[in-house]
Amino acid sequence: MLVEACRYHRWANLHLLDVCMDMSDEQLQLTAPGTYGTIAATFQHLVHAERRYLWRLAGGGGRFSQRHAFPGIAALRELAAVNGDQLIETAKRIKGADMVVAKWRFGTYSVDSGVILIQALHHGNDHRTHVCTILGAHGIAYGEMDVWAYGEATGSMIRIPTKA
Repeated sequence: MLVEACRYHRWANLHLLDVCMDMSDEQLQLTAPGTYGTIAATFQHLVHAERRYLWRLAGGGGRFSQRHAFPGIAALRELAAVNGDQLIETAKRIKGADMVVAKWRFGTYSVDSGVILIQALHHGNDHRTHVCTILGAHGIAYGEMDVWAYGEATGSMIRIPTKA
């Protein structure tokens, strides 16, 4: 189930990035009360945080900071696809009680790798919700992206015709 949750996470990130792909620079600077920040800043934070989660889980792959200049939606989409693939592969290989040492500015911890992976999923969902809030507040449609939409889009949920 964790692997499937990572597949949904990847699909939802890419769906929402695709929605924003052709937005103007002005639209990418839209925000709404109660959200992380602008659409651009939120996506940059989400995608770069995933790199850091993956770095903590497996090392390598580079660490990123949202302090870097905004690279554009297309570049973030490419990185989100790679991140998603790596999260799926990580979910396939981790086992219970796989501990990693993680250093944060507030301390060093021994952390179950599953906790970091679940944090990546939670973090993504939280910030995708922020982007959807911004889009909705500005009357911009973003389509269906709940788990049912994922099921239909991936063939994991197929409508069975009923007899008339």
